[in-house]
Amino acid sequence: MGAFCGRVAYDGTAYHGFQFQRGVPTIQSVLEDGLRQIAELEGRVAGSGRTDTGVHASGQVISIEVAWRHSAGALQEAWNAHLPPDIHLREMRTAPPGFHPRFDALTRTYTYTVMGYGADEEPRPRRSPLTDRYAMFEPAPLDLPAMNAAAALLVGEHDFAAFGWPTAGESTIRRLLHAMWTDADPAALVGDFPGRRYVFTVTANGFLRSMVRLLTGTLLDVGRGRRTVTSVGDALAAKSRRSMSRPAPAHGLVLERVDYPAALALW
Repeated sequence: MGAFCGRVAYDGTAYHGFQFQRGVPTIQSVLEDGLRQIAELEGRVAGSGRTDTGVHASGQVISIEVAWRHSAGALQEAWNAHLPPDIHLREMRTAPPGFHPRFDALTRTYTYTVMGYGADEEPRPRRSPLTDRYAMFEPAPLDLPAMNAAAALLVGEHDFAAFGWPTAGESTIRRLLHAMWTDADPAALVGDFPGRRYVFTVTANGFLRSMVRLLTGTLLDVGRGRRTVTSVGDALAAKSRRSMSRPAPAHGLVLERVDYPAALALW
């Protein structure tokens, strides 16, 4: 048996998240089915995080134990040949001894994309057909400075019980290193979109279930004027989900990157 690790990109639209669930398609199950076409898999494909139903990834990290006598590059090529078009192995390499993509991770970075308009713009069309698969469309004006003022309150180590659910017995304390909205060029996605592309980037040492979507939904309500900036800090301190905003839809969320100690020399 050989140990390998790699990075996977996928469109999560057709899948019930990363982790295996009986009777429904998941990223993990499709990866395993494809790998078994070319090699003997020992155990399961391990992932760095359990992305939710409909969530996408650009940099999901995986590891495997597999009977394979050739190079990591040959494994990547053969495995990709047995995967559907919406899942792709970006790279593969021999894994460091004892490596685990989840437990060895230092930080994870997600982005959430919103196509919308600024407060000074006239009402525009209520859909963005060329971006709706990977971005949330927001017809209401958004107050970006207020959203970032609220996001700044979340940076640091806090109990995020108000913004997600832990796995059984797990602490709800997490450390956010970065949380910021940027006003990006919409032409990078579609040239004639008449509004703006807002991107929320958040990096932490770990996330609770649905945490990024709940953070995004709350900050969007600040941008819409439905919540005050200070209410976000109050909710964080209260540690209660009862007064929180609805989570943002899954399709705008992407797991962009997982970072590891430099000593592992992964990529």
